[in-house]
Amino acid sequence: MNCEELDPTSSPLAAFAVQLRRSRRNKSLTQVEFGTLVRYSSVYISNVERAKQAPSLKFVERADEALAAGGALELLWWSWKNGALIPGFPEFAAKEREAIGIRLFETDMVPGVLQHPAYSAAYEAAIVRRGEATSAQAEERLSLLAVRQRLLGRSLAVHAVLDEGVLRRPIGGRSVMAQQLAHLEELSSHPNVVLQIAPHDLAEERPLSHAVTLLTLPNRAMVGYTETLQRGYLEQDADTVGGWLRKYDRLQVDALPRAASLAMIHEVRKELERHAP
Repeated sequence: MNCEELDPTSSPLAAFAVQLRRSRRNKSLTQVEFGTLVRYSSVYISNVERAKQAPSLKFVERADEALAAGGALELLWWSWKNGALIPGFPEFAAKEREAIGIRLFETDMVPGVLQHPAYSAAYEAAIVRRGEATSAQAEERLSLLAVRQRLLGRSLAVHAVLDEGVLRRPIGGRSVMAQQLAHLEELSSHPNVVLQIAPHDLAEERPLSHAVTLLTLPNRAMVGYTETLQRGYLEQDADTVGGWLRKYDRLQVDALPRAASLAMIHEVRKELERHAP
């Protein structure tokens, strides 16, 4: 099968294969030239690009560096290795890597890319305690999250609206949650990051009821992403995404202004610190 015929949504390995070839071609490298850079044979690279052979982590790390992929290839590799990503997420992750702007809305948890390591670890530890994952799987998911956070460390316009409940759900206990809120305060000082809180008293007037991510791509097109318990959905239909954007714009208007949002985050953090063990 020709690599162009691969459907990147068919499997995490196919997503990796398609992204690898795209990245190599963007650098105008042949498979032989690329093989020289990463010290692997052109046959090996051909097999990987056709999803006929699973790549090693060493190869992925070298490829990421040689192609200046910024960790995107490693992210896709992790999704293949342990199935940590639900179906549909690898396709979203590829778009996320390209994005120049990201809008986030969360109802229950701090979005992964804005999480403090202690917060992420506490959440994964609970999954292990419930018997829903092994310790090894939890560690792999944390490694995967760290890769995504590095991807978003570049200059990227980030606008996040968090439901007030996100602040008041003490994941990891009061001390860990206080660390997470301090982390949000620090992130909000970055010129490219805007945080807002949707207060509880919005009640039924809150225009969005599910977590949503909207990505702005370099060509100014927009895609949306949301999840169920079973899978993620990357929405590319312009009319549908436009409807999500209108609701998000309304949410931004109805949410607390930036300064008032930071004041609420600070107030909740101080309250947690006063009562932390």
